[in-house]
Amino acid sequence: MKALVFRAFGGPEVLAVEEIAEPALAPGTAVVRMKAIGLNYADVYRRQGNYHLVGEPPYILGYEGAGVVEAVAPGVAGIRPGDRVGFADAPRANAELVGVPADRLIPLPDGIGFDTAAAVLLQGLTAHYLANDSYAVRPGDRILVHAAAGGVGQLLAQLCKAKSAYVIGLTSSEAKRETALAAGADEALLYGGDWAAEVLRRTASPGGSGEAGVDAAYDSVGATLMDSFRAVRTRGTVVFFGMAGGDPPLVDPRMLMDTSKTLTGGDLWNHVTTAADRIRRAESLFGDLLAGRLKLAAPTRFPLAEGAAAHRLIESRASTGKILLVP
Repeated sequence: MKALVFRAFGGPEVLAVEEIAEPALAPGTAVVRMKAIGLNYADVYRRQGNYHLVGEPPYILGYEGAGVVEAVAPGVAGIRPGDRVGFADAPRANAELVGVPADRLIPLPDGIGFDTAAAVLLQGLTAHYLANDSYAVRPGDRILVHAAAGGVGQLLAQLCKAKSAYVIGLTSSEAKRETALAAGADEALLYGGDWAAEVLRRTASPGGSGEAGVDAAYDSVGATLMDSFRAVRTRGTVVFFGMAGGDPPLVDPRMLMDTSKTLTGGDLWNHVTTAADRIRRAESLFGDLLAGRLKLAAPTRFPLAEGAAAHRLIESRASTGKILLVP
């Protein structure tokens, strides 16, 4: 089979398509013929050598995708050849065939295509646990979403809106500000200047009788953590789930005591620990997509052989929708 591989860490130029052996049908797994593969920034970090990789070269990136089951190991129940499936956490996805643990496969309902599944699963499952578990968004809540034009940001803003919250997005450019607004944010501010003070100003009641600040801030930037604390009200919550802008500053726990504010962390893999978790959350996302409550920007598709170009695009930070690789 063909796979996008690399043999040394480095820039996009280290990626190349090669013919390698097909994956073995291991116990408890299924082999999936890939139709669409999601590209994520974690793939860039792994290619650069910043994330741990198991095994020896040639390395194969990719953890997310969708396709058709080609073979099922003996004893695996509930999955048959020909089933349409997706997954968000199975390695070596940048290939024509992928061996996937059966408990990580997510059935695709009618109406959800391969591109849609590969574009929504990882980031959608992340947005789902953030809005439902890290901080359970309620009607009338005022929510601040960092990087609101990004993949998780756009979905998170829409899920919060579906819960009747008021969403303020933060973006790095005017073009991304328009993307965040188109995705459903009620307002969108630009990083730079004192954006936390602007959030407080915009959330203050006209008569001054209500407390300014958002109920929750979802911070995936990291370096902005202290400003996120400033932007939330007393007894508000900051959800820290990424470091796209650099390491966060250290937090003195006395600050939490003085303001009664809550800091919580978020990691998807603490929330999808069983097949039932994955399927329940994925079915919720698919239902929102089919009902029109959740919308995806059209993905940018690259043939698997042009994986290096896809990596250049995601590293440019110029893309706003999902990038897919297509075998």
